[in-house]
Amino acid sequence: MRFRDPLGCSRQVPWLEAAQDVVFEESPAVRPFPVRHGRRAAPGWWWSSTAGRLVAYGSGVMRTQLMLLDRDPAVVALACRPVELVWREESKAVGHAPQLMARLQDGSGLLLDCAGRSGPSARLAARARVVAAAAKATGWSYRLAGPPDPVLVANVRWLAGYRHPRYAAGPWTPALVEVFGSPRPAVEAVCELGDPIAVWPAVFHALWSGVLRVRLDEPLHERAVASVARQEAEAA
Repeated sequence: MRFRDPLGCSRQVPWLEAAQDVVFEESPAVRPFPVRHGRRAAPGWWWSSTAGRLVAYGSGVMRTQLMLLDRDPAVVALACRPVELVWREESKAVGHAPQLMARLQDGSGLLLDCAGRSGPSARLAARARVVAAAAKATGWSYRLAGPPDPVLVANVRWLAGYRHPRYAAGPWTPALVEVFGSPRPAVEAVCELGDPIAVWPAVFHALWSGVLRVRLDEPLHERAVASVARQEAEAA
């Protein structure tokens, strides 16, 4: 496999060794994201609440998957295209750089590619099988992600606008947890807590960070039923 160290120098080492030793989440993209003139897709930066820093992405579909991973409680670090796996097919070398990498709480990694609305191309599907086998050999996982549910994406995108810690409830977090102690329409709890202009951002941050939970497969609105997330875990 090939990667770039934090100083930008290209390195090539055996994959089984690198998967155990290399901190890929600290590596820059193994190759730059192209800008294609005349197309709406363009690279950019996503501020990750998980990593507390900007993470580069190459397209809108990558940004969407990056956003969803950023909210996943199992993810502790994120990077875009930090590693390229290289192997031989017959007499030629083949390389593939998965679009996203996530470090998980158990120390393993997740490699992810984004498939378009029409599904993966034949070339991507073939390479995905090789990458999936390589990931499995090291205790990692690989995902070839199709377009997510648009309702889920719209809801998470709204909550992502309040992902920065400055929106956290701060000293009155206990009151927020208490008022959502049992499932209830969010607007009722917000009005009990105080000025809605001040309270709603804290509620949205709590929904992003997992302190509160709400159904995200339905359109999010002020009367959506929310509750303290840990209650569900304790009940289970």
